[in-house]
Amino acid sequence: MLSRTLRCCTTLALMATVVSSPAASAQTVGNPTVRLAKIAIPGKPLRSFDIGWVDPANARYYLADRSNAAVDVVDTTENAVVKQITGFKGFTGNNDTSGPNGIVPVSRRELWVGDGDSLVRVVDVPTGSIMATISTGGKNRADELAYDPQHGLIVIANDADDPPFLSFIDVGSRQVVKKLEFPDATNGLEQPAFDSASGLMFQAVPESKANPGGEIAVLDDAKMAVTATYPLTDCTPHGVIVGPNHQVLVGCNVDGRTIVLDGTNGRVLADMNQTGGSDEVWFNPGENRYYLAERNAQALGIIDALTNKFVENVEAGVGAHSVAADDLNNHIFVPISAPDPACPNGCVAVFASVNGDRAGQPRNQ
Repeated sequence: MLSRTLRCCTTLALMATVVSSPAASAQTVGNPTVRLAKIAIPGKPLRSFDIGWVDPANARYYLADRSNAAVDVVDTTENAVVKQITGFKGFTGNNDTSGPNGIVPVSRRELWVGDGDSLVRVVDVPTGSIMATISTGGKNRADELAYDPQHGLIVIANDADDPPFLSFIDVGSRQVVKKLEFPDATNGLEQPAFDSASGLMFQAVPESKANPGGEIAVLDDAKMAVTATYPLTDCTPHGVIVGPNHQVLVGCNVDGRTIVLDGTNGRVLADMNQTGGSDEVWFNPGENRYYLAERNAQALGIIDALTNKFVENVEAGVGAHSVAADDLNNHIFVPISAPDPACPNGCVAVFASVNGDRAGQPRNQ
């Protein structure tokens, strides 16, 4: 994700102060969100990064850190980096050939990561070592990915190849079992998301010949094929995530536009104009909220997933385009690029709603 030039910039909020994005005119609904901490990243200044992901069972947040050619491993209870997993491509000067990119855990022991050179790395979490490398057969980076545990598949996008394509990788054999091209996609592929309730995968397609405003491709992983397409208007979807009741939140890469769809038929359930310009988006079942990383406004957008109502925009910082939440303590992690005034070397900002913070919750054994 984030293959286009980042736009400039706002600064981080003052510590533990509620700040709304300058673009937000709506009043905060529900519990206001504050910044709890700033996590320093060891090594080179954090200037290039991509996706973040939280594994609540392990109390770990993983960040694709291209500046250090590593996956940063953060303890979500201590808000500190505990390890950097190396062996990735790093930043080449062009996001389309760099890595690491997308990240997803498939178990407490195994982390799958998209890398440059069309490679997928399988990381052994306890040792922090790369234990397998899989080629998707393209020329540029292997980018966003999602895990379908029902069919034992990783679905990962080569967004910068021509044409862009998805690879279906069997987790057990670590073999690519199918390549699915998107010849009508005219601006790559972005975030995929799996719905465990329906068994469907939703793939963000920013633009296509038929739908220049973008579309959501619905995949049946059993068939490894597109079974439906939900057209969008003036959206350019980058983020997509599944919420409650088969809802699919679409983060439009257009300022002031966020859409919630019925994942069963594509019907628009909500069309909001208070937040947008999103890249990665996240659903936190711990407090039933959607979080949107707004790279244009450099903000964290928040939506109530039960009512589909806008809550607030919170100032984040330079380069804010990645977001993940821990559903046990309800902490939200947003990496910030150097040289943000509040994070000169870059950092990971940690947020929580005032009444939603549940630090110290027990983890699965």
